[in-house]
Amino acid sequence: MASTVASDKRPGYGQLLRTPGAWTFLLPGFAARQPFAMLTIGIVLLVQHTTGSYGSAGAVAAVTGVSMALFAPQSGKLADRFGQRAVLVPGVVLHTVSVSVLTTLALTGAPLWALFAAAVPTGASVPQIGPMVRARWAARLQGSPLLPTAAAFESVTDEFTFVVGPVLATALCTGVHPAAGLIAEAGLTLIGGLLFAAQRRTQPAHGNALAAERAERVSALSIPGVRVLAVAFLGIGAVFGGMQVSLTAFTEEIGNPGMNGLLYGLFAAGNMLAGVAVGAVAWKSGPRRRLVVGYTALTLTASLLWTAHSAAVLGALGLVVGLCIAPALISGYTLVEALVPASARTEAFTWLTGAVALGQAAAVTVAGQLADAHGASTGFLVPLVGTALALMTLLLLRSRLTPPPVGRVAARGIGHRVPVTVD
Repeated sequence: MASTVASDKRPGYGQLLRTPGAWTFLLPGFAARQPFAMLTIGIVLLVQHTTGSYGSAGAVAAVTGVSMALFAPQSGKLADRFGQRAVLVPGVVLHTVSVSVLTTLALTGAPLWALFAAAVPTGASVPQIGPMVRARWAARLQGSPLLPTAAAFESVTDEFTFVVGPVLATALCTGVHPAAGLIAEAGLTLIGGLLFAAQRRTQPAHGNALAAERAERVSALSIPGVRVLAVAFLGIGAVFGGMQVSLTAFTEEIGNPGMNGLLYGLFAAGNMLAGVAVGAVAWKSGPRRRLVVGYTALTLTASLLWTAHSAAVLGALGLVVGLCIAPALISGYTLVEALVPASARTEAFTWLTGAVALGQAAAVTVAGQLADAHGASTGFLVPLVGTALALMTLLLLRSRLTPPPVGRVAARGIGHRVPVTVD
């Protein structure tokens, strides 16, 4: 598909939002992705209420995250092949039913194994709205200097949902009913997902039209750079998961559970503000260098979380950690356009989203066990370890984030792509 937007002007949000057709998928996409930020915290709060254990709550949430991480790339692959609507419509219906079953089982005191069983389809059916919106941007802006701006805009949108979602879920669970957060999540998923699926005109041509039918189908995970990015995003997921469980346990320890949403909101607000700034700057360095620098800063700041022993200090540190996440996320998503052919981009984006979910799942399990056994502060060691291991991998394998020469790309049957500077 030819670039829809071509301009020599400095890329900016105003120019991005004037892209023809953008608002038709942005508004329903925002509504449809909102529940994603409510799911994990909704499960943790409900299951902890019914079982009295953060470890059990974290484990159920972890099963959901692992299931999502395993099934999300398959959902992305099917969307690339058959179209987003064909995957979304049955997916949101299944997710609504699965969340309803999980909620009912938790409230009726079902055994833990039954909650695990219900968590599998709940995670597997999470609609991949963020990757689908990113794939729509990539299709409409192919070869345009607005692509990094679009990646930043999507990060801001994601993080805005993580400002609103946890606060909303926490308020519903603590102020209305422990199950209210998950009930709202299921309803928003169904309505928002169906509205987004109805926007057919802006969805990428499935199968990359005739070109993909003639070419060998490429798996996004077969590209070395995607595997490196997936490891980096695992570490980011460890930050999200470790923060969610540890903040919940911390606010319980200090006798003020209602502060959980505020503290997590500060963390997400930092991410959102940094995303706005990253998208507004005309960067001279490429996304690979920005990824390494941003990830180093994230690791250093995450290493301080476990030292906080007051809500004020923890809120300030959470804000700084959030400021460091957005540059790493945006740089990683920007690299996908350079590394992955159009026919596999939705799958690539879902691998990264799935990696975040998998890292989050592991983090909520480990942080929950640590919080139960040794107190809330030890749960904050999880973001430290997760980001440190991912940073080591990123530094050792950063050369794999260089896209192959255009000639080799064509020889593999991927087709022509506009070269993108990564350094």
